[in-house]
Amino acid sequence: MTTKSQDRRKVRLSRALGIALTPKAARYLEKRPYGPGPHGRTKRKADSDYAVRLREKQRLREQYGIREKQLRIAFNEARRTDGLTGENLVELLEMRLDALVLRSGFARTTAQARQFVVHRHIMVDGKIVDRPSFRVKPGQTIHVKERSEGTEPFQVAAAGGHAEVLPPVPGYLEVELDKLQAKLVRRPKRAEVPVTCDVQLVVEYYAAR
Repeated sequence: MTTKSQDRRKVRLSRALGIALTPKAARYLEKRPYGPGPHGRTKRKADSDYAVRLREKQRLREQYGIREKQLRIAFNEARRTDGLTGENLVELLEMRLDALVLRSGFARTTAQARQFVVHRHIMVDGKIVDRPSFRVKPGQTIHVKERSEGTEPFQVAAAGGHAEVLPPVPGYLEVELDKLQAKLVRRPKRAEVPVTCDVQLVVEYYAAR
């Protein structure tokens, strides 16, 4: 899939889900705040409970850019963990390496963050990690590989080039952007995580299956 077709897919998906999945989609939604297709402007009949839960689950999955199998595995782990399952689920997903690369401002989008990890530009505590799903532990430091720091994408990031499209750095991260370094100081709390999702509906979706 080409970059342009990926962009079109993300914009269309963003309109369908009612959330901006990329900066480009955010600009598009400002101009066209309704769903795609010929009936996007018309008022649709009320969705079924199942459709509402499904859309909320899709919202969460797409914001992290993960497959259904990955989300279900995370849900099962969240259910086994003490506390509220929905909150646990978001907190576990937020500790993914690609998610934290994005939150730290090293990348502009989830897809770019994942690409940086897969292409071996990202290190955790001095060791290259090329798995986007790698779970960072509190106390661990994420940083860009020294040989990659001088490349244009990371120079843009170090200069704060993504600040206008990303939410503020959350409290569970300590970031030294000029050094392209970030530390996960503690486990994220759901209320701090900048994702749009009614997690209880996601729990209900999986509980009913």
